[in-house]
Amino acid sequence: MLDMQRLGPASLVLVRHAESIGNLADRAARQAGSARLDLQDRDADVPLSDTGREQADALGRHLRDLDATARPTAVVSSPYRRSADTAELALAKAGLATSVMRDERLRERELGLFDGLTGTGIRAEYGDEARRREHLGKFYYRPPGGESWCDVALRVRSFLSDVGTRPATDRLWIFTHQAVITCFRYVLEGMDETAVLELDRTVDVPNASTTTYRRGPAGVPELVEYASSAVVQARGATPTKEPEHAGRGSAS
Repeated sequence: MLDMQRLGPASLVLVRHAESIGNLADRAARQAGSARLDLQDRDADVPLSDTGREQADALGRHLRDLDATARPTAVVSSPYRRSADTAELALAKAGLATSVMRDERLRERELGLFDGLTGTGIRAEYGDEARRREHLGKFYYRPPGGESWCDVALRVRSFLSDVGTRPATDRLWIFTHQAVITCFRYVLEGMDETAVLELDRTVDVPNASTTTYRRGPAGVPELVEYASSAVVQARGATPTKEPEHAGRGSAS
């Protein structure tokens, strides 16, 4: 196992974007057994659903109720609309003037030719690639024109190298995507391929869920909670998630 990456800020909170229209399209496609999602927006432009806006509102009320010493001192988001809107809506509801910085390294994993396809569609249209993925494994496989999980992990390592220089008093909130959050755990905790795939197989990361680290001795990150929907549930919003083996298309 590799050494864990050190954490600069006092705390790091990773928030998965609230439910999007893409999540709804993905769910409908799987239920219908369709090959492709009925979704016209490009992945970067997929907006939140009505439930997603309620979830973002719940996050905002949570932030508003926090003690001033626990509120974020900095907020960074994926530039994709569903993440950035979750952050902006939450901060507006909380009445916080903190600006949202956007960082491309936090964007969703790019699926290339598979974007918008369900698992059924991938197997039907790209049978050879489906077999190659089966051989290489989920972690190392890169779809045509897309990214492997390793590619995402490299983005996360680059981002964390900058985070490591931030003041130890910072409380950093990051709004991003499911695969990116899983790769944060892979990097911060020095996981190997087997461990991170088992984590991905056994634990879903719900929409608007929070994953929290605090800075331990010598900067070693300590996991406080993972994929928790407690904030959403405590404030009356409906928690949502997708089954692990869903063909998410552009909905993650």
